[in-house]
Amino acid sequence: MKPGTNEPPDPFRLPLHNVAEAQALVRKIEDLLAARQLTMRPPPPLPTACCGRGCNGCVWQGYFDALVYWRDQARALVG
Repeated sequence: MKPGTNEPPDPFRLPLHNVAEAQALVRKIEDLLAARQLTMRPPPPLPTACCGRGCNGCVWQGYFDALVYWRDQARALVG
């Protein structure tokens, strides 16, 4: 809920700083799409091959970029 209101937070404005926030965003958007009887491709899968060294071009950077793109496509579908 937004502070001081009865409105739930806008899933398209939720932060994306970590995996837990990303998974919460995916669930909220998938719930919103289901409630409106809309379908779209699944979100990008979580990376499984990170070495943990903070490489430039890390798989996590690619994941979050792809997730933002998926979120933007969902936002356009919802209108």
